[in-house]
Amino acid sequence: MKFTAEELARHPDFLLSIRHLAGTLRGMFQAGPRLARLLTSHQRWLLTQTAYALAMHYDPGDPSSGFSAVSLTTLITKHKVASRNTVLNIIEELLTYRFITHAPGEERRRPRHFEPAEVSNQAMYGWLLANLVALDMLDDGDRAACLQAHPQLLRIAQPLVARACLEDAAWREPPEPIALFLWTEAGGLVVDHLMARIDLDGADTERFDVGRVETRNLAGDFMMSRTHLQRLFAKAVQQGCLGWYDEPRKTRLWVSRNFVWQYCGWQAIKFAYVEHAFHIARAKLEGVPVKVLAQA
Repeated sequence: MKFTAEELARHPDFLLSIRHLAGTLRGMFQAGPRLARLLTSHQRWLLTQTAYALAMHYDPGDPSSGFSAVSLTTLITKHKVASRNTVLNIIEELLTYRFITHAPGEERRRPRHFEPAEVSNQAMYGWLLANLVALDMLDDGDRAACLQAHPQLLRIAQPLVARACLEDAAWREPPEPIALFLWTEAGGLVVDHLMARIDLDGADTERFDVGRVETRNLAGDFMMSRTHLQRLFAKAVQQGCLGWYDEPRKTRLWVSRNFVWQYCGWQAIKFAYVEHAFHIARAKLEGVPVKVLAQA
C-alpha cells in the first residue's frame, strides 16, 4: 500500500506509529548523543539531510555536483533556512567531530567536496529504517525488510526525501506550536520525549497524560540548560500546548490533543515523502519504470 499525507494523518494507528518512531529516535540519541543532536532542531535537520543528499549525487568530473560549502549554502539560503555563516559553522562542526570527511583528493581543491563518514551513513540508514518500520505498522508492510535486504536503497530514497522536504513550505515551516519547539536547540528531542510517553489509553478528550517529568534530569539527558528547558515549557504552557497537573510543583505533565494532532499532520508530510521515495527506490531496484509507478 502507498499512503498519501492525508491518508496518513487520518489513519487510526498513525499516532501509534508516531509514538513508536519517537521512542526509536530517543534510543538513537542515547546511543550516539553528539551525532543525534545534529537532528534535534528543525534547522539542523534540514541542513544535515540536505548535505547528505548532495553527497549522494557526487560526480568527480562535475565540480558543481556533490556536497560542498557552495552547493549546500546555495540550497539552504535559497529556501531561507539558515544564513551562509550558519551553514559554514555546521560544516566546520561536522568536520571537527569527523561526521564528514573530505572526498578523496579534494583536500586542496576549490570548492572542496565532502562525504559522510561511516558513522553518519549508519545513522542515516537507521533514521530511514525507523521511518519505514513506522509505516509498516500501518499496513503490515515489508518496507523495512526490503531496506535491510537492500541497504543500497538508501542512496536513492534519502535524496528524494530531503529535496522534497526542503522544497515543501508545509514541512519547512512547521505550525507555530510545533515550531516553538523545533526551531530551538534540542527542541526536537523534547518533542520526541513527549510523544514517546503519551498515554493513548486515557479518557480525557482534551489532553494526553505524559506522566512525571523532572526538568533537571531531562535537561541533563539532552545536554541543554535547565533554564532553557523551563522557558520552553513555560512558552508552551502559555500557548496551551502543555500543562501541569500539579501546579506549582510542576512534576506531572500533560500535552494537549490539539498539539498532538497538529504534530501528526505535520509529520504526515514527511512520512508521505518517505513512502514515495521508498517506492521509487524499490521500483528502480526491481527494474520497474518509474513512470509506471507514478500511474499506479
